[in-house]
Parts: sequence; C-alpha cells; structure tokens
Amino acid sequence: MTDSLSAAEAETIYPIPLNRRHGRPLDLFTVWFGPNLMMLTVVTGALSTTVFGLPVGPALISILAGNLAGAIFMALHAAQGPRLGVPQMVQTRGQFGLIGAAPVTALIVLMYVGFAASNLILGAEGLQSIIPHMNRLSAIMIIQILSVIPAFLGYRMIHLAAKFMSFACGIAIMFCIIRVSLKFGGTVLHPDAGHITSHGILSTISTTALWQIAYAPYVSDSSRYLPPGKTGEKQAFIACFLGSVLGSVLAMTLGAVVGILAAGHAIVATLAGLLDGWALPVIVALSLGIAVANAMNIYCGALSSLTVAQTFTPDRRYDRAERMIVTAVLLLLAFCMATLMAGSFMAAYSEFLELLMSVMIPWTAINLTDYYVLHHGDYDVASFFARDGGKYGRYNKPALACYVFGILIQIPFLSSGLYTGPVARMLGGVDISWVVSLCLTTPLYIATERRFNTRALPVAAQTVLPK
Repeated sequence: MTDSLSAAEAETIYPIPLNRRHGRPLDLFTVWFGPNLMMLTVVTGALSTTVFGLPVGPALISILAGNLAGAIFMALHAAQGPRLGVPQMVQTRGQFGLIGAAPVTALIVLMYVGFAASNLILGAEGLQSIIPHMNRLSAIMIIQILSVIPAFLGYRMIHLAAKFMSFACGIAIMFCIIRVSLKFGGTVLHPDAGHITSHGILSTISTTALWQIAYAPYVSDSSRYLPPGKTGEKQAFIACFLGSVLGSVLAMTLGAVVGILAAGHAIVATLAGLLDGWALPVIVALSLGIAVANAMNIYCGALSSLTVAQTFTPDRRYDRAERMIVTAVLLLLAFCMATLMAGSFMAAYSEFLELLMSVMIPWTAINLTDYYVLHHGDYDVASFFARDGGKYGRYNKPALACYVFGILIQIPFLSSGLYTGPVARMLGGVDISWVVSLCLTTPLYIATERRFNTRALPVAAQTVLPK
C-alpha cells in the first residue's frame, strides 16, 4: 500500500507486512456502513412487506433480528484479518487444503460477479427513473464507469469512497425514511397493510441474516490491514458488525416502508415517485453507493480469482498488474451479464444466489469452527502458499466430507423458485436450511478433525476421540 490515493494498491493475496498495517477501525465501519446504503439493500428490505406480506412493525423487528444474527458470523470472519493478514479465501486453505479450497473459492467469485451485475441493473433502473429518456445500456454504463476507479486502485480508494458514501447515502436514506413516513404514515401503519404470519417473520429473518452472511468470504480482505493483536481483532469485529448492521437496517427499513406503498409496482420507481422533486439527488446518491459496492465486489472477486490461480501456479507471484488485469475481466463479465440478461436476469440470478448461499453456509461453519474452536487463530501462514500446502496439505478429506454433508443436509429444507424440499413444504415454504447446516456441520467437523487430521491442529486441540 502506498501513501498516494492515486496509486493502485500494491498488495494482492499475500500477507500484509507489519509496517504496512495502517488500517483504522473507523475505516472498517464506513466501508461496511456506506456501501450497504444502496438500492439493492432497499429492495431486499422491501421483500418483508411485499413478497412476505408483513405489516411494517413486525417487518422492521424481523429485519433487525436477522441482521443482528447474520452479522455475528460476518464479524467473526472480520476478526481473522488482523491476526493472519491475508484475504479470507486464502485463509480457508487452512481448513480445506491448498487444492481443496479452490472449488469453494471459484464459487465465491461467481457470487461476487452476480452481485456486481445485480447492482448494475438496479443502479440503471434508478437512473432511468429520474431520467426517463435514458436507455438501459447508457444507465448501466454510467454505474460501471463509476465503479472502475475504486475497483482498480483498491484498498485506499475504496475506503475513501466508502467514507463519502457513508455521509451522502446516510443523509439520503434518513431523508427518505422521514419524508415517506411523515407523508404516508397513515397508509403504512394501516391495520390492513399486511398480515403477521410465522412464514413472513421467519422468511424475513432468514433473508436478512443471509444478507450479512454473504459478506463472510471477503470481510477480512479489508480488516487484514489492521495491526495484529487482541485489540485489533476486537476492533475489527465491532467496527464491521456495527457498520454493516446499521447500514443494512437503515436501507432495509426504507425498503419495508416503500414496499407497503408499492402495491405491486417496482420498488425503485415507487421510491422515485414518492420523493417528488427530491428524487434526483436521492437516486443519484444511492446510485453512487451502488458503484462503491460494485467496486468492493470486483476488488474482492479479483483477490479470490488470484487465489485460485496461485493454487495451480504456486511458484508465480501475482502482483498489482495481475490484479488489475483480473479486475478488468471481472468488470467486463459483470457488464455483459447485466446488459445481455437484464430483462430476466434479476429473477433468475436471485434464485441462483439462493442455491449458491447453500453452498457457502457449510463453508462458514467449517471456517469459524476451525479458527475459533480448534486452532484459536494459530495458523502457519507460510503453509497457505507452499507448493504442497505445507502442514495443511493439498486436500483435507475430513473437511471436504463435512462440507459435502453440510450441503446435502440442507436439501430437504431448501425453499426457492428452483427447488423446494419436503420439509420446507411442511413449514409453509420457510427456508431454514442455513440454520440446519450451521448446527449440524459444526459438531461433525470438530469430531472428524480431531479423529482424522490431528497433524494440522495445534497441540492444545489434538484431543482424539475414543474409538
């Protein structure tokens, strides 16, 4: 990392040297507060009162509960960054082995690109709502161009942009909530505006919890710049937790309120219509927020892509030039997905992301269990980059077996447009697959690691279960 904001970040996937650990907790707060104040978060919050049909009061309580629950997992991943100094998906080699971690990391790249494409489409819709004669391609291009500079320059520019968006988007969201509530409060709070159901409450909690857990694969990509030590780990947890929860809850609160008033119409267009003459500055601010969030997705996607590449070319060092090339490729891929599939992309890809999340949940269970329960943060970072995987090997078969189990156990509990399992149907369509996977994968992983993989564990964790 250099001192110049105009210079591209030099570090990529390798450990951040101690003399370059200049990160601050406030930077982590704003980098998770500001980018959450965007249109995709608003639309996600609107699901509570549209698709799930809740009144605004229970919707807001469920949104808060889900975000608080999910952010615990997200922030626990963030606390790993200061100690290890490497991106999150490099650290996961400590659980799955050098090559064993590659397929999971590749899936995470797909998630990044999908989020980026979704953001481009929603940002374009926002611009079109205030500039009616603007075509979709031009609107997408504007959001894409705004994403390019922070994505290429990396850490420092992303943090600077996030600070600005924390201020601009924070004011915009608060203004929207106050204005819409004062002007349409009677309609929003009307007794017939939604119905309290267990399905609606549980679905809202699950959706918002998964919103936070989706950040897990890249939250330590920024926290790795904090100084190591217990203080740095604690600060990373608190800053990421508070920033992400506050930003998400504010934006989702606006979404829930607008959802009541949308009456089946598009959320973005409804919000623009409710704001009258204030629509232009508000939508512009939220569109800029989308650009910053996009830059984060592409930046972290590039780090994960380089992690996969380094797996199979361990003798090659991937530096700034390679990161920028991969960044350009991912930007182009997201742009193509957004432009070529915009008409049907949002519905199709949202379903795909739901299934992708089911693949990620057992990963987060294994990663957190390994870090906090078995290793207590004690890893040989040099082994993450060794040709043979060092003490963690090329494959960790017990971890991979638990990972597959964590995916398969979710199938009866899944509920999406692509597939609904038998248990989910019995529960009225509520998806609790992620809870089941977290609860069952964790103890299984502890047992199998202590029995079959003690060589990779610190001495204190090498308690072999009796046969």
